[in-house]
Amino acid sequence: MTQMNRRVFATSGLAAIAALAACSNPIGSQGAADLDARVDAARDYLRSNYPGLNELFQNARGILYIPVVTEGGLFIGGAYGRGALRINDATVDYYSATRASFGLQAGAQQYAHALFFMTEQALSDFRYSPGWAASADLRYATPTQGGSMGTETTTQFSPVIAVVFGQSGIMAGASLAGVKYARIIP
Repeated sequence: MTQMNRRVFATSGLAAIAALAACSNPIGSQGAADLDARVDAARDYLRSNYPGLNELFQNARGILYIPVVTEGGLFIGGAYGRGALRINDATVDYYSATRASFGLQAGAQQYAHALFFMTEQALSDFRYSPGWAASADLRYATPTQGGSMGTETTTQFSPVIAVVFGQSGIMAGASLAGVKYARIIP
């Protein structure tokens, strides 16, 4: 190699290293703090606007908050959001929620949801699975309905309760959908 080629090679290598260093690395970034702030706001909104959910808050073994889910579709749709799993109101993991749907649908909306894990088994199944998909164990409720459920009924028939709140936008139609939750590093 000539002197000039070595200089170009070394300079190119340094430029490549600098470019890689400038890439966004989630470790050490503000992503977790920002997500925790959004989760705090969602939790506080639920607690202050829907006092009927206090029984769910008290009896849940863990709560996954997804503060913003953005959804859109025209026949084929999808949704995505990120949030945090809290046990005793302390964040233990971060998760994404990805939803795919197919059917007669059109529109876009944003909403938030919280998954209340009412049994240790349901919480364990969620935390230690490689990717947890919503199933028959999950019961959806609006905050007003969620507040009227008793603890025995809740834990006996629905080990996981999803409360959907803060909807905005318009989405119309009927579709088949599945939601997958996966652990992430924000």
